[in-house]
Amino acid sequence: MDNRRSNYKGKKPFRSKEDKRQPVPKKVKKLDMRKSEEFNFMLSRAIEDLPDSIRGSIAGGIYAAASRQGLNEAKTFLAKKGEEGLIDEKMQKQIWNLLNDYSTYR
Repeated sequence: MDNRRSNYKGKKPFRSKEDKRQPVPKKVKKLDMRKSEEFNFMLSRAIEDLPDSIRGSIAGGIYAAASRQGLNEAKTFLAKKGEEGLIDEKMQKQIWNLLNDYSTYR
């Protein structure tokens, strides 16, 4: 039994130097994994006008960036693909709206 709690009289309990607690990381807006199947379906519908050769790589890049890194990284990925001319502005805006709809802080 730990006697530190029973003898608590307004003082902080002793904490050893080996007790290094990790700081809590900031929450980042990422893809909501509970809705990932629905997001993938809607994403495939949004990019169905793209050629087959690039459709998979764009969908995979967006999904990976949104689920692992965050929403901002996914949007910069989309912006790069828009600058390269692979995605038009209408499609880019549609995917941004999808990302906003299917994201949460985690």
